[in-house]
Amino acid sequence: MTIAGCAFYWQAIGGQMDLLRRRTPIDELLKEPGLDPKLKSDLGAVAEIRKFAVTDLLLPDNKSYTTYVALDRSYVTWNVVAAEEFSVEPKRWCFPFAGCISYRGFFARADAERFEKKLASEGYDTSSGGSDAYSTLGYFADPVLSTMIGGGVQNVASLLFHELAHQKLYVKDDSEFNEAFATAIEEYGTERWLGAHADEASLAAYRRRLRHRSDFAALVSAQQERLRAVFATSETPEQKRADKARAFDAMRADYVVVKQSWGGTGDYDAWFARPLNNAALAAVATYRRWVPVLRARIDVLGLQAFYAEMAELAKLEVPERAERLESWRAAASASAGIPPQTG
Repeated sequence: MTIAGCAFYWQAIGGQMDLLRRRTPIDELLKEPGLDPKLKSDLGAVAEIRKFAVTDLLLPDNKSYTTYVALDRSYVTWNVVAAEEFSVEPKRWCFPFAGCISYRGFFARADAERFEKKLASEGYDTSSGGSDAYSTLGYFADPVLSTMIGGGVQNVASLLFHELAHQKLYVKDDSEFNEAFATAIEEYGTERWLGAHADEASLAAYRRRLRHRSDFAALVSAQQERLRAVFATSETPEQKRADKARAFDAMRADYVVVKQSWGGTGDYDAWFARPLNNAALAAVATYRRWVPVLRARIDVLGLQAFYAEMAELAKLEVPERAERLESWRAAASASAGIPPQTG
């Protein structure tokens, strides 16, 4: 391991140990008379959400999310994604336990910014952002964090379902599969949770956000294909840069059309207002590429059989797993009369 890699591990270990030291049992907090009413309401819902995750979603039943940590920052970690100037594929870093992943996470924003600046100086496209939640994949009893509850109970449920799904199944060296699996369970679980605990308007609003999220992911996928064609040419670097810039202009125009189909709702205005590059696309694609096909498998198989199928899929090597997922996606598209996708 390089010195830089060792430094990364020390900051990661230090940040994790800090979280563990600061944990307070939620049961004890709820007994405090001066506890903020909103915090009390949100934390009071956690036990019910965890029970739902175990009984209805068949997720791990352990000590995770039975404690709480109040942080003095907006995010628990900051993640940095990088890609080469003429590639849509993310740079990967390899570590024990987690394997090779397509981002680097930091507990201190300044560390993330320094690392991103270094990558940019080396010619990489970079993108970074904060994360509300943090998972140790079940190696420790992860706490509920203050960064997880700012969005209300539904947001808490979504985050817990996502992070517990990582504990259910995690495959080394395949960020796209891991994040798509956790996201599929998150979305499926949140819909079921809202169906059981919220009114029809809340469920309809969530499903509308999912449709917008799916449309946005399709824009990202189409843009990656557009750029693959640009980067595959034998043009000069200067010409490729110009064609790359025009491709992102085309993506922005496509978003205007999609946004109109949403009735003008600007769900992703902030994303498009940022500098757009290969790394920004990769950060989205890592989470979204396989989500539609995995959601479809849940609908076809049911949850228990889906988990069994995913466990078998996890035994394959990364290329074989991607080939299997692609075949399912192609079959689903053919049955629906949708042209096949690539990438």
